[in-house]
Amino acid sequence: VQLQASGGGLVQAGGSLRLSCATSGVTVNRYTMAWFRQAPGKEREFVAAIRWTGTSHYLDSVKGRFTISRDNAKNTIYLQMNNLKPEDTAVYYCAGDQGVILSQLKVPHEYDYWGQGTQVTVSS
Repeated sequence: VQLQASGGGLVQAGGSLRLSCATSGVTVNRYTMAWFRQAPGKEREFVAAIRWTGTSHYLDSVKGRFTISRDNAKNTIYLQMNNLKPEDTAVYYCAGDQGVILSQLKVPHEYDYWGQGTQVTVSS
């Protein structure tokens, strides 16, 4: 199983980025796929997840600004990030697991598979 995150970069506050997570060995519509982020000196934080059912879940502070989606044919998930804020600056990681239950979506160690991370920097 491999997850490859890409799409990070430097953007001004209010701007947009779209992150991608290409997978191999994973059928994204049979897994819970998620995005986490980690800022310097902070713990890894849940951002968004899309379950095998297609339902999505978000960190409160990104609701209305971020959208997680998947392309089943490409086995790829995306994170569209709009109206970015400096506090969104972090390394973003994609993660996947087939057995994450709803109550544990936001728990990093529940996910077996991780991408390498992509840096998102939002300047004020």
